[in-house]
Amino acid sequence: MIEHVYRRAAAARLVDAVVVATDDHRVRDAVEAFGGTACMTRTDHQSGTDRLAEVAALLSCTVVINVQGDEPLLAPESIDEAVAAVLEGPSNVMATLCRPIDEPSEFQDPNVVKVVKDRSGFALYFSRAPIPHVRAASHHTEPPLKHIGLYVYRREFLLRLAALAPTPLETAESLEQLRALEHGFRIRVVESAHDSVGVDTPADLDRVRRLVASATSA
Repeated sequence: MIEHVYRRAAAARLVDAVVVATDDHRVRDAVEAFGGTACMTRTDHQSGTDRLAEVAALLSCTVVINVQGDEPLLAPESIDEAVAAVLEGPSNVMATLCRPIDEPSEFQDPNVVKVVKDRSGFALYFSRAPIPHVRAASHHTEPPLKHIGLYVYRREFLLRLAALAPTPLETAESLEQLRALEHGFRIRVVESAHDSVGVDTPADLDRVRRLVASATSA
């Protein structure tokens, strides 16, 4: 799975280099076996953001992308969409992705993170709970949005964010992006035309295997 993620990230037009940040020697060995680059990190990080920041501190770059290792179907075009949002201007310090939810079961699934955003395209909140809650069925609302777990940061902002202590909502929801919102920072949310399937459960892994096999045989 890590090789699928690595190669998709490398295929993005706006990505200059791909490095796997890990504290597990088995992951490092697997990456190096297929010719990739890996960097060992400390074992005490509480989130992917913190682990990413350790590696980013060693890099000379403007923008850092966090592609999570459990997103083997992430489209390279989606990565470029999020990077482009940060590059629009210096006030955009962090960006992520979303997509309308098609399946009602996804809206209720706590493994599928939902996001609501303001009229300017910035996140209001992320949750594992179904949001927004529509109190009256007659009220028209836009389709709920599924969060796609990719983050793009300006490097200096990432280092600043990682230096902050975990926040109450971040801990309660187990969603690292809430740390930025709780400290008053804005996250640009780009609606992508490309879906992705995060592997959080054995059922997710089976689904991804079927999709990959189907695409290979097509």
